[in-house]
Amino acid sequence: MRRILLYRGSLLQLQALGVKRVYSYTLGKETGISAQQVRKDFSEYKIKGNQRGGYRVDELISEMENIFYKKGSQNIIIVGRGNIGSSLANYDNFIQRQINIVATFDIDPSKQRIRSEIPVYTMERMEEIIDRFGVRTAIIAVPDMAAQKVCDQLLGYGINGIINFAPVILKVSEDIIINNVNLSDEIESVIYCVSLTENECPE
Repeated sequence: MRRILLYRGSLLQLQALGVKRVYSYTLGKETGISAQQVRKDFSEYKIKGNQRGGYRVDELISEMENIFYKKGSQNIIIVGRGNIGSSLANYDNFIQRQINIVATFDIDPSKQRIRSEIPVYTMERMEEIIDRFGVRTAIIAVPDMAAQKVCDQLLGYGINGIINFAPVILKVSEDIIINNVNLSDEIESVIYCVSLTENECPE
């Protein structure tokens, strides 16, 4: 699925350049993935091309849009309206991806007075908002000390997918989908690899 996202991003760039057709080896070169893996991934989602003519870029993009948006737009919430939470709430590209941030939550009364298209609610209203908008996915952008408590609260209200920006590993059951995004770790890993030769840097 992550590779499909990479392909889509590359295809959108090619489309903007006026490219009409693309071959698996070209797409692989653009994304750093082998042509064989590209074809295998496409086969997994029953995406077919032409051996001689390759793939039509617009048709590929349409196929991938169907993969991600077949259930229509999705409502999500953000818990934590600090720097990261505010940046995510104001990120315009979510709308293009049919991702609707319907609400944010914070314990700080001053944050609840923020004037924004996306309201900031008290934590006490979380269950109500989740039920009203049928939310199943949430973003956690709170300090590490509060993250597990917030996570448990979200799971209790029916959330089963979490993107976690708090610098801590959350404890959840195996049926919960969770992606941990630790920006400091990502930066440090790049800094570490930059200090090494290309062959020394681990995957």
